[in-house]
Amino acid sequence: MTHLSKFPNVGTTIFTVMSALAEQHKAINLSQGFPNFDCSESLQELVHTHMKNGANQYAPMAGLMRLREVLAQKVEKMYVRPTNPDTEITITVGGAQGLFTAIGAFVRPKDEVIVIEPAYDSYVPSIETFGGKVVPYVLSPPQYKIDWAAFEQLITPKTKMIVINTPHNPTGKILNMEDLAHLAKITEGSNIIVLSDEVYEHLIFDGAQHASVLRFPELAARSLSVFSFGKTFHATGWRMGYVVAPEVLMREFRKVHQFNVFSVNTPMQHAFADFLEDENNYLTLPSFYQAKRDFFLDKMKNSRLHPLESEGTYFQLFDYSDVSDMKDTDFCRFLTTEIGVAAIPVSVFYSKNNKTKRPSKLSETSKIIRLCFAKTEETLAAAALKLVRI
Repeated sequence: MTHLSKFPNVGTTIFTVMSALAEQHKAINLSQGFPNFDCSESLQELVHTHMKNGANQYAPMAGLMRLREVLAQKVEKMYVRPTNPDTEITITVGGAQGLFTAIGAFVRPKDEVIVIEPAYDSYVPSIETFGGKVVPYVLSPPQYKIDWAAFEQLITPKTKMIVINTPHNPTGKILNMEDLAHLAKITEGSNIIVLSDEVYEHLIFDGAQHASVLRFPELAARSLSVFSFGKTFHATGWRMGYVVAPEVLMREFRKVHQFNVFSVNTPMQHAFADFLEDENNYLTLPSFYQAKRDFFLDKMKNSRLHPLESEGTYFQLFDYSDVSDMKDTDFCRFLTTEIGVAAIPVSVFYSKNNKTKRPSKLSETSKIIRLCFAKTEETLAAAALKLVRI
């Protein structure tokens, strides 16, 4: 009954494919983006305590008020944006549900949505689910830098939304304050909604400052910012996140949210409300992950895989053009089956129906892979030992 499918060409995600291949060949899995170490023991104890104390029924649709109050304080302290916990914050089932719900709340058939590619794989299918038209702005390696004059040329009267992601998956690049100022300028006076994926907000390196849309009042007034507890606290399996938006946008967001998931895990919400009280639980993350990045790069220094600069996230790109002429999908399969390390090909982060709009140096783009360094030093060292032998 393929004629009934809205997405006849959509199959299993590359992350599932590569993780399954890694399991099959007993390869070290640096493909899918999740830590191989556990979350805080004290955080687990908090969840257990709240479960034992009976916090096991539905939470309020928008999330526990105490958690939203703590988050509002965090947003104001970090981004100098006063936030109403009652009307401007909603707890979600991970960042992905926040993104999907935001797109569903505002994108109508034939609306244009500008997506910066390479892009996290949920953006395009989510937009297409609601009949939107994806308009890609394509970044070129190795800098992956936005030319805002060229970007502005993509804006039309049909542009409903712009999706940004900083720190950026898969490139590990960040938008700076100047980038956000450009975005504010080219959308000034418009009704364009900005969907800002900021799930790696605390995974940013070398003393850089996270350039959130929440720092810019004119952007914050028409933006939905998406965050992730899972990415921040090494608990991706809990599927917990939140969205911050002005009341006029949040009202529409919640209309979809309430019929999508309605509410989110109650004991986890109580636990995060407690855990966030100590800001050291998240302010130490930049140095924690930078140490892992630097450790991995040091172990890879004799490799013929050449690193591109990672400014944030827990991903590191490598150019393998000195190693092989294989396309990146084949090279990642080779790494997994023959070398024993699973990676992700960067080409999969580009729209398959927009190949003509990819960078002119397509061969360069196709010779880049993504590795995840959210692993123990033992795992990173073992993976590097295999990779430097290529």
